[in-house]
Amino acid sequence: MFKNAPFKSTEFVSIVYKWGPGENLENSYNSATGEYHYKDTRDSLVTTNVKLRSNDIIYLHGKAHELGFWNFPDLIANKGTDLKTSKVLRYVIQFNYKRKSKTVTYLTDYNEIPKLQGLAKQMTQLIEQSINDAEQRYGNK
Repeated sequence: MFKNAPFKSTEFVSIVYKWGPGENLENSYNSATGEYHYKDTRDSLVTTNVKLRSNDIIYLHGKAHELGFWNFPDLIANKGTDLKTSKVLRYVIQFNYKRKSKTVTYLTDYNEIPKLQGLAKQMTQLIEQSINDAEQRYGNK
């Protein structure tokens, strides 16, 4: 099954992860460069460098495969949501591979398919936990 997957771990390049209210995605992480920008509890923008280990990448790729990330729609939002005016917290998850990439935008107020909502939320939590673990491992906090 993994051998025939549309996205192969051996062709992995990077994960780009962004989040914020509405179109304002000021929080971001890029695994290729390690650049990590986020708002702290005092609403100050923190910029640091956090590198994921290869086993972190393999773990996230495996979890994405397990959760069916490759089959998620590109946009997980309620019908009729105006993406330009919505101020709802949103996440953009992009897995980049040598020959293709998969990008999913998930708005947290989505409630049309509970299972899809749960899977998208779980994917964001897994990525955040991996980044936070790597940041703590290297003493960047």
